[in-house]
Amino acid sequence: QVQLVESGGGLVQAGGSLRLSCAASEKISSINVMGWYRQAPGKQRELVAFITSGGNLHHVDSVKGRFTISRDNAKNTVFLQMNSLKPEDTAVYYCNAENWFPPATYWGQGTQVTVSS
Repeated sequence: QVQLVESGGGLVQAGGSLRLSCAASEKISSINVMGWYRQAPGKQRELVAFITSGGNLHHVDSVKGRFTISRDNAKNTVFLQMNSLKPEDTAVYYCNAENWFPPATYWGQGTQVTVSS
C-alpha cells in the first residue's frame, strides 16, 4: 500500500505560479508511473502529467509549456511546477501512483488550487 500526501495548493492570481509536492511512503524509483490529475467542479478527473520510472515525461496539451512534472528519488517526492496559471486551471489536484505487476493504483487526498482572474 503506497501512501501519497500532496501539498502546495492554494489561491493565486492568474499568471502566478505554484509548486505542488507529492510525498510517497515508498521508493518512487520502484513505482512504474507517478502522475498528477485534476478535477474541476462538475467535471471528470483528468490527467495533467506523468513521469515513468525510466524518466519519460508526458504533459497534456493544455498545460504544455506551463507545467512541469519532476521527481526527487532521494526524497521520494514528485513535484508539479505550475507557471502562468489560468482560471481554468482551478481544480483539486491529485497525486497518482501506478504499478503494473501486480496492477495497483493509489491516490492522494488532493490539494485545492484556485486561480483568480
